[in-house]
Amino acid sequence: MIGLDSSHAFAFTNLLNNSNEAYHVPGGKVVVAFPGGSPDFELSISRVEDYTRKLRNNYNVKIVDSIEQVAEESDAILLESADGAIHREQLRKIIAYKKPVFIDKPFCLSVKVAGEMIQLSKHYQTPIMSTSALRYAESLTTALQNTKKGKVIGADCFGPMDLQETQPGFFWYGIHTIEMLFTILGQGAKSVTTLSNDEHDVITAVWKDGRLGTIRGNRKGNTQFGAVIHFEQGSDYINIDADRKPYYASLLEQIVVFFRDGSSRVSVSETKEVIRFIEAANESSRDGKTINL
Repeated sequence: MIGLDSSHAFAFTNLLNNSNEAYHVPGGKVVVAFPGGSPDFELSISRVEDYTRKLRNNYNVKIVDSIEQVAEESDAILLESADGAIHREQLRKIIAYKKPVFIDKPFCLSVKVAGEMIQLSKHYQTPIMSTSALRYAESLTTALQNTKKGKVIGADCFGPMDLQETQPGFFWYGIHTIEMLFTILGQGAKSVTTLSNDEHDVITAVWKDGRLGTIRGNRKGNTQFGAVIHFEQGSDYINIDADRKPYYASLLEQIVVFFRDGSSRVSVSETKEVIRFIEAANESSRDGKTINL
């Protein structure tokens, strides 16, 4: 299995080639990479050296001196820096090459920057895509394909809520459960209210059509990802940790299709709304007030 390190920009010739014990995503192969990393972010910079060595020695990936060289020598790019704060500047360096770019979560750390990145994509006519892999968890996808219980009327998502100082509030791990909620309810969030303490967070959101969605994040105890989806005629419990197929494998399949046709599987308008949602949830967590979107 090719590891998509959180401190590198990976490039692909033709398409991605990914495999593990049970799954294979057809395509080309990783051919060139640039080791990045943010010096002020320990979870980023501490892993660069080891991943660079493995890519070079185990996978014969060419390691180059600049992100621009990655863009020059590839057909599509994975921008995998763990630090959402540097994605805009990295994108600026490669956007003019007009190669499809997948940007790992978090897309960025403010709605203002999200708008600027989307404008860069439009100006250079370069397709971009960004999402958490949890969006494509097998059990979640299967449940949403079942129309026998009618329309979705609400959802309650939960997962670990680790915090990182350089990725404010819910931008680090909260984005996973927030992306799950948007996968279930779609765009159209109207307001957000957050209740937080040292160990847990509960985010309650109201959609413009009146539907309610909640997110529970845990820093103690349960670290499982899951959800309860409420339909018109019943509710389904989604235990993502019980899925046989890794959700990252499902994400890679979607990235491959994106690289082929240049059409993001998640609209950039929804990605921008997710970033605004996180901003509002962070703001609400400070005093518990409801924030309108």
